[in-house]
Amino acid sequence: MAPSPKPFLIAEIGINHNGDIELARQMIAASADAGFDSVKFQKRNIDLVYTAEYLSGDRESPWGTTQREQKEGLEFGRAEYDEINELCQSLGLQWTASCWDMDSLEFLKSYNPPFHKIASPMLGHIPLVRATAADGRKTYISTGMSTLEEIDAVVEIFREAGCPFELMHCNSTYPMAIEDANLLCIPALRERYDCAVGYSGHETSLVTVCLAAVALGATSLERHVTLDRTMYGSDQAASIETKSLRSFATAIRAIPDALGTGEKKIEGAEMEARVKLRQDIAS
Repeated sequence: MAPSPKPFLIAEIGINHNGDIELARQMIAASADAGFDSVKFQKRNIDLVYTAEYLSGDRESPWGTTQREQKEGLEFGRAEYDEINELCQSLGLQWTASCWDMDSLEFLKSYNPPFHKIASPMLGHIPLVRATAADGRKTYISTGMSTLEEIDAVVEIFREAGCPFELMHCNSTYPMAIEDANLLCIPALRERYDCAVGYSGHETSLVTVCLAAVALGATSLERHVTLDRTMYGSDQAASIETKSLRSFATAIRAIPDALGTGEKKIEGAEMEARVKLRQDIAS
């Protein structure tokens, strides 16, 4: 049996940039330096995702006193994504975004992303699920907050469309307690759907849960990243700080090598030790 492949690593910048392209650039550069395969953002047309009543509600934030001002403050537009696209290309780093509405999906497609990502809250947005599958690009599908029956329906849509996909086990609490990880869902989902299964994590621990996920066969890992976990934002506390990204990636990349092939044999350094130390005494 061949060794397990290295997991695909996605640095979820999301909205942790707080609307500041310079903060986004720093996180992109740190992710590339650490050896991640991709960075990911979140894209919304807030007038399609939220009601006018909700957007007019009160909310204190660095951008004002309403929900609209807060949501608008967190969104990037064409100029920022042009800069993100250029920087990622220069670093040899893939990038994409989780789209929360049909308009945002069309916006993202204009950049010809290497893959799509459906966020857990969007599994119930069937028109968006169908449109994503119809585009035909590989899609990572987070399964947080979803029943098996709901996942069944999404998988059926992708299979009918002939669109490649990978499920991602996820617990959608921010931050997630380690005892809520339920990582045995990774092999359970793999068996039920006969597909690759990754892990999207929101825990505060650096590597504990992710190491176990890879040991259980997770083929991809997505973790939120931030410059500082004390910054403003609902996702910051469940993120890995950029100063720790390299040690995280190094630890994760080592797991498939440590797992080996499962074939019991004596070779290399162990054979040398056997020659020196083994005592065979016949009865």
